[in-house]
Amino acid sequence: MSAASRVAAEHRVLILAPTGRDGQLTQGVLRETGIRALACENLAHLARELPEGAGALLLSEEAVRGEADLFFIGERLSRQPAWSDLPVLLLAHSAADSSALRKAIRSLGNVTLLDRPIRVASLLSSAQTALRARERQYHARERLQELDDVARALTDSEARLQALFANAAVGIAELADGGKFAMVNDALCRIVGRTREALMASCVFDHILGEDLCEMQSAYHEVVNGRRANFSGEHRFAHADGKGIWAKVSITAPPRAHDDARVRAVAVIEDVTERRTAEDDLRDADRRKDEFIATLAHELRNPLAPIRNSLHIVRLAGSQEPAIQRVADMMERQVKHMVRMVDDLLEVSRISRGKIELRKERVELAAIVRSALETSRPLIEAGGHELSLSIEDEAIGVDADPVRLGQVFANLINNSAKYTPAGGRIEVNVSTDEGMARIFVKDNGEGIPAEMLDKVFDMFTQVDAGSRAQGGLGIGLTLARTLVHLHGGTIEARSPGRGRGCDFLVRLPRARGATAPIPAPAPAVRYENEKLRRVLVVDDNYDAADSLGMLLQFLGAEAMTVHDGRAALDAARAFQPAVMLLDLGMPGMSGLELARRVREDPALRNTTLVALTGWGQREDRRRSEEAGFDYHLVKPADLPTLQSILRGDAAPGVPGDD
Repeated sequence: MSAASRVAAEHRVLILAPTGRDGQLTQGVLRETGIRALACENLAHLARELPEGAGALLLSEEAVRGEADLFFIGERLSRQPAWSDLPVLLLAHSAADSSALRKAIRSLGNVTLLDRPIRVASLLSSAQTALRARERQYHARERLQELDDVARALTDSEARLQALFANAAVGIAELADGGKFAMVNDALCRIVGRTREALMASCVFDHILGEDLCEMQSAYHEVVNGRRANFSGEHRFAHADGKGIWAKVSITAPPRAHDDARVRAVAVIEDVTERRTAEDDLRDADRRKDEFIATLAHELRNPLAPIRNSLHIVRLAGSQEPAIQRVADMMERQVKHMVRMVDDLLEVSRISRGKIELRKERVELAAIVRSALETSRPLIEAGGHELSLSIEDEAIGVDADPVRLGQVFANLINNSAKYTPAGGRIEVNVSTDEGMARIFVKDNGEGIPAEMLDKVFDMFTQVDAGSRAQGGLGIGLTLARTLVHLHGGTIEARSPGRGRGCDFLVRLPRARGATAPIPAPAPAVRYENEKLRRVLVVDDNYDAADSLGMLLQFLGAEAMTVHDGRAALDAARAFQPAVMLLDLGMPGMSGLELARRVREDPALRNTTLVALTGWGQREDRRRSEEAGFDYHLVKPADLPTLQSILRGDAAPGVPGDD
């Protein structure tokens, strides 16, 4: 039956008259006033129609013959749902036996007795009254149905929540006053290794370790008292096996009625021990990696120092043999290359730890580019490349760290020089566009395949295996991108394809206003003999100490070499040097301890102390400054800087960054 048919059936009056004609007449009277009605042929017909729906019954006492019919109708009416009380209009003669009527009323339930003969108006009024009462029952049915739907939904929701609560992978607990466990799930029991009964006899704060307890108690009270919406943090929990675990704890307080004095909160507790352990392992691995890189740099710098010292001695010896000069030039280029790779290794650590810091100032971009070109010129000339420099505006100012920005351009130009065949062309263009400075570095070299354009800035990336023959660690472009981004700029690599060259575009915010000049490049090495102060060289590496001592003597200094810290202290008191060059990592008495002893000796109070070491991290420089050093130089030392110190005209301090 359709919904419309069901509604129509539920609003009809079922009629049971003594004869079919009486039923049809009554049905016609009701229908004339808009009341749906159906005259039933007999009692069996009435019984069939009742389950389809009815708004009221209109029965005649003649149609209900005896107790059997009353029982039959009453039994059918007893099958009504709880909300239903079907109105029954019973037509009876006023002179009818009252005992029979009382029995009919008892059997049929909601009976309205209509005396016969009855006027049509009274019959219609009674029928409408019965139908209105029935309509109210339908409204009640709908309301009950809505309540049943809500109850079923709540039951389903509660069942789902109970299932989630019981089967959740994280611990869930309801907390009562003072954080006492009011309800816990199985996952929480597993996390802390305790039974449900043991947890229910305790409070959440009983399981917090160390200093985390006060913090969590404070946060809990703020949440349950409505001063904050929720709390989440990671804390150390006590496990039943005696070992602490790390758990992420999130606490919320559900809203409660104004008359509810109970303090309730819900805690979600997740075991994050594995993640925290992995993070600790990663930090430890990162620390060990940094230590390894620093140690590797130190070990690589130590042999480079005597090599560079020996090269200087060769030049100072004044040999004019072309072969010797060519070999010296070649060795000097390779030493510079090695020093650069060692520096690049340390840059890996700085990049990964985000430790690169900028010392910005207002500078002229063109001067930085020219300085970078001078740095890269030996590589350009070695490749026989043609260099073109175009600068649109000499007054392009930027707020930048000139040293770091110079690294960017030198790396890009070196990259072009290395990957451009001999006799190639390199173009450098500096211009402006909409408030941005634009620097192009373009070449006609090997080019970059399309699939590699987005990867060339990744750490240790080489375009192909053959590229490694060009040298380098695959760090330069990564460093360039990092430095450009720190300056608020962008860098982009473009190439038509392999063998068709490539260009790099750097965009930097342009500054307005006056710019500071770029400091002049370091002076070239002066090999002429000059009067230098007395020097004591202390290094447990015999080659490094002896070669440096020989070099200083060639340069005009009175030099003495010692190979351990204890002997150096005695030698210093006898030799009275103006300058002491000390290695830091010596066995027995380290250079740091030796410096402290020198500073405590009144006879050596005015001695200039220079750390000359393979250790160049920020922490190393800080320690040398605390020990009393005036300068900190990294092996192999820059000779002009060393000459300046020995002349006594170098600015004091322990310069350099991490």
